[in-house]
Amino acid sequence: MAYELYWEKVFAVCYNNIKEVEPAKGMVQEIFKSLWERRSELEIEKIEHYLIRSAKFKTFEYIRNKVNRQKHNEFQMMDCSVSSNCTEEQVLFNNLKEKVDVLVDTLPCQCKRVYKMSREQGMSNKEIAGLLYISERAVEYHITKAMSRLKVGLASY
Repeated sequence: MAYELYWEKVFAVCYNNIKEVEPAKGMVQEIFKSLWERRSELEIEKIEHYLIRSAKFKTFEYIRNKVNRQKHNEFQMMDCSVSSNCTEEQVLFNNLKEKVDVLVDTLPCQCKRVYKMSREQGMSNKEIAGLLYISERAVEYHITKAMSRLKVGLASY
């Protein structure tokens, strides 16, 4: 029922902030999915206000992650333009990334999930803890565990 009443408002908030239809639709789905999954533990006075706040937070998170990806790509391109041997560096970078991906895939399920949310999606420990229903201390533990395994696995690089 809440979805039918408020999805257009939530979509409007998301779309007006990011001006992209598909990501906005995805955000709406994530917001309502999260609401459904957490319905028993949430105490919401006005669902409309909660949904609008959630939409604003989601769009802020999307923009932050998009800016971080753009900065990373710009830095990579700038680094390549300065370098005289960009192709070799790109190959080495891709090899390293593949090695990291393989190592991450060998991590235990929860550890892998926390690592990806933190390092690949740019989420804070508090955000991760809230989404996975674990303590921030547990998030720190999983990140430390993942980083130490990566350090050991990448010692030869």
